[in-house]
Amino acid sequence: MFLSRYFDYTKIKGQLANVITLTNLSFGIIAILLISRDLSHMSLVFIFLAALFDRFDGMVARHFQSESLFGKELDSLSDLISFGVAPALLIYTTNLSNMLWVGIVATIFYILAGAVRLARYNVREFDGTFYGVPITAAGVLLTLSYFLSHYVGPAFFVIVMIILGILMVSNIRIAKV
Repeated sequence: MFLSRYFDYTKIKGQLANVITLTNLSFGIIAILLISRDLSHMSLVFIFLAALFDRFDGMVARHFQSESLFGKELDSLSDLISFGVAPALLIYTTNLSNMLWVGIVATIFYILAGAVRLARYNVREFDGTFYGVPITAAGVLLTLSYFLSHYVGPAFFVIVMIILGILMVSNIRIAKV
């Protein structure tokens, strides 16, 4: 009550979406750190938590009318880490590291395709339709493919990464849900 006059709640509400985006980014970084410590199975939780938070940052920004170019850029950078780098490293370290160059090329291709997709999204005017598969969807699908590790060989993951990369940079129109 006493402190309420010292806080400008409109500024706090305006930054809430960015806090959610930074939480998404933090979860992506935690996933990468866990992967580097050979705790890949634990990284799954943080990639999925990042996806959950990514779902809500835009909703919160629209609700509080705090959408901004800064928030859009921050969201894209966070998504590249959480749904580009983290899932790609997860699959590389658990399934592709024995394939050396083929695994490295597939991993780099997937991450670069995600970066191109996000950059292209940021320079287009959004008309309610995504062009190409969103990196969040591709990252979640790639992360889910981890559960097939015991049933399929490394070539499967190379193919999945290449297909997802191509779908991200394609001109397939997907309506926003």
